[in-house]
Amino acid sequence: MKAIVVSLLVILAAIPLHTTCTGCRGPYIYSGDFDPNNPNANGLANETDGIVGGNPYGAATYENFVLDGPAFIYNMFTNNLSQLDPTTGYWEIRSGMSEGNGGTLIASGTGPITQTPTGRSGFGYTEYQDMVEGLGISLGAGTYWFALVPNCTTCFGRSFNSNTFGLNSVGTFIDNDQFWNSSFFGANFTNANNDGVFPRFSGGLNGVIVPEPSTLLMLGTGLAGAATAAARRRFGK
Repeated sequence: MKAIVVSLLVILAAIPLHTTCTGCRGPYIYSGDFDPNNPNANGLANETDGIVGGNPYGAATYENFVLDGPAFIYNMFTNNLSQLDPTTGYWEIRSGMSEGNGGTLIASGTGPITQTPTGRSGFGYTEYQDMVEGLGISLGAGTYWFALVPNCTTCFGRSFNSNTFGLNSVGTFIDNDQFWNSSFFGANFTNANNDGVFPRFSGGLNGVIVPEPSTLLMLGTGLAGAATAAARRRFGK
């Protein structure tokens, strides 16, 4: 019975109650790798820097993702062909986006960015994973779009979110339903395919599935029943 109670505590402890998750870097949602050998390999401006400026960003790419149930998001990242050395990243999550329509802003913010080489490159640029951590966002089932723009206003280089065709992807996406927004370039939440071949932008989210209350109830009931049965066997009842 003690072992069963301990198991219940371990499972409940896995349910996210905090806004940070040190080391949560394995992708829960990932649109896929950039393939420089693909004839349609490309990138689209995703940046705030000394060349492309604006508020809250110079140019932003929006990748969609589909959740089948509730989730808790810790970290967000985009893979950018970049010359920047960003210190912060501006991020957003939206719903209901369409051509010329930014939809509903669900959450946004600016946080410290961690930049890590992916080992890929293209067009004379090194690709980096730019990540912000500690988001603490709860989302229900549905279709969403996210953007993460690396910021370096003192940098005079460029940053382009790599496109991808789903290589090594994780999760569910709607292809050819990505958007690009930039007052600097005169774009108003336009479908990214209007500016090239962009079925998806390379990036993702790190997080965990949140159990439904009914699932927790069934879990607790099942473990309690098992504990009772074990006690009866132990005491001969």
